[in-house]
Amino acid sequence: MDAYSIYWIKEEVAAHYFHKSNLLYHFFKDYRNDLSNDILKKQFNYITRSFPESRLISHIKNYYNNAFMLQFNGSQLIIHQKKTYISLHMDEKQLKFRCNSLQDAEEILFPMLRSFHSNLFITGRNVNNFGWISPIITSNHGNQSEQVLYSFL
Repeated sequence: MDAYSIYWIKEEVAAHYFHKSNLLYHFFKDYRNDLSNDILKKQFNYITRSFPESRLISHIKNYYNNAFMLQFNGSQLIIHQKKTYISLHMDEKQLKFRCNSLQDAEEILFPMLRSFHSNLFITGRNVNNFGWISPIITSNHGNQSEQVLYSFL
């Protein structure tokens, strides 16, 4: 199974680094590899928001309703639908999940997260995939907006 981390990026950072996904990816990779580095820790805390666990759990329950089987075990959630399975672990500053394929996450997990907030950045933990889950871009030509698909390395 592939493992990923999701970070809630502060709005001003997301606006500045939207087209610099590779910098965010390498920052999170460096941070994960050196958790004792105080400078990286301060930068991490500055650019990320905390996930409000109770609000996120409430959102998950309301979003999935009875369409999926949900199993909560503390800060871990298992989402089942037919033969598809996703394991989601909630930490204060990141969500970690495992899935068989990104297509499974795109069909089951990402729509719920898109409806939670749009400034979510994903990085592969054991694969070199990264990008914005679903940034919303507003065009300067009127009020048009579109979703940008997940980007890969």
